[in-house]
Amino acid sequence: MHLHVQSCGCRFYIEGSLLTKKKRFFSQSTNMAAARRLKRVVASQPGFVSLKSSHTSDTVSTRRKRVNKNKKKNWNKHSDINDVEGFLEDVRLQERTTGGLLSEKSDESLFFLDVGQPNKAEQKAPEPVEGKKRKGKQSRPLRIDLILQHDSLVSPPKDVLAYQQPNAKKLRRIAQKAEQLAAKGVVPRRQKRLQNTQPVVRTAKKAVTEANNNPDRGYYDLWGQETKESGNSWYLQQTGKKLVKRPEKLNEKPSVLPAVEVIAPGGSYNPDFFSHQALLQKAHEVEVKKQKEEDKIEKKLVVNKEDTATEETIFREQVEGLVEEENEEETAPNEEEEDQTGAIALAGKKTERQRKKEKAEKIKDQQRLAGRRQTEHRQQLFQLRSIKTSIKQQEQKTKAKQKLRKAKQEAQKAQPRRLGRLKFQPQDMEIQLSDELAGSLRQLKPEGSVLKDRFKSLQKRNLIEPRERAKFKRRHKLKYVEKRAFREIT
Repeated sequence: MHLHVQSCGCRFYIEGSLLTKKKRFFSQSTNMAAARRLKRVVASQPGFVSLKSSHTSDTVSTRRKRVNKNKKKNWNKHSDINDVEGFLEDVRLQERTTGGLLSEKSDESLFFLDVGQPNKAEQKAPEPVEGKKRKGKQSRPLRIDLILQHDSLVSPPKDVLAYQQPNAKKLRRIAQKAEQLAAKGVVPRRQKRLQNTQPVVRTAKKAVTEANNNPDRGYYDLWGQETKESGNSWYLQQTGKKLVKRPEKLNEKPSVLPAVEVIAPGGSYNPDFFSHQALLQKAHEVEVKKQKEEDKIEKKLVVNKEDTATEETIFREQVEGLVEEENEEETAPNEEEEDQTGAIALAGKKTERQRKKEKAEKIKDQQRLAGRRQTEHRQQLFQLRSIKTSIKQQEQKTKAKQKLRKAKQEAQKAQPRRLGRLKFQPQDMEIQLSDELAGSLRQLKPEGSVLKDRFKSLQKRNLIEPRERAKFKRRHKLKYVEKRAFREIT
């Protein structure tokens, strides 16, 4: 009988035979020496895996470090989590390959009964089809496609935002309330209004189609006609399908002026003498008006000679606080006189007879005024003709004022309005003097700018507000520095 024991990559054969004690001692010593030699050789090889755990070998080979694990910074540094990571990696592998943990799976899904290979039934050879070649093997997918296929059985995470609805809680509450009202038999107000509205009776008309080549058929203007509203007006208004009525003010033009103003006949390249002189007179009036406005501003800015300081006024200002005593002496008797008049007024109190007399006089004055008014009303009966004429005159005056007001309003329509902080400044007249006129179009020199003319026209017609060119303001001052190359030359 032989007993086989395997330890550290070597085998010891112990035969069950009767040996003497002396022979057994020598044989054991020689075997132990050979075993130690074999251990050293096997341990030096790269593919050797010892039966002992790595932890025990580490504790023998290396000395254990003493670490204070009360501090948080030493937890991750000196704590061994290989067993936890290995367990989690094993769980992930099971989920990828089987779709869950093996411990939770049933036996039928993990094991099967092997009964051997089934007998393959004899398959009939398919008859060849005309025009098609017979393939020897079935087409298989390419390896690159197989690599790109999703082989994990873990379901992708759900997109929470895809299932969310705005105001979902509010809509759910409204739906629950509507269900409760419907269970009680209560009809909402909007639905009740729709039920009370009279349905529109529509009579279907057969559409008569005309030929496209018929010259007498009606012309359909795509942009001119408005869409006709069909249905109840209240229903269209509540559902938001009714067209908003366009305000009439939007149809009015902001100015009566034409888009392109034709220049006066005197502005032609070869104008008539009188028309050219009339245009020159108009330009002269404009310049005279500008000159008058400038002179008016200069007159207001001129300093008046009476307001200029002289030696006498300067001396008065210097000595003004030194003459206050004389003025105080003059004002003292005035105050005494005021006190005396006040005392007389307090002493002269009216008696009861005086008050009765004043009351009677006041009543008489009121009666006299009332009688005078009555006489005036009686006299007006005889003045009806003069009153009628005065009323007519007043009506004529009001009509004349209304006409002037309307004329002024019409004139203002042709004038530019104040749309912004700046006032409209008309463009300078483009005019040529008599000696600058050209005899032909070849010798004519272009003047003005078309772009500026259109811009001023938009301002004049109240389409845009008057503007001025933005002033460039430098944020930082320029700093002049001489370059080294320039400094070396100079």
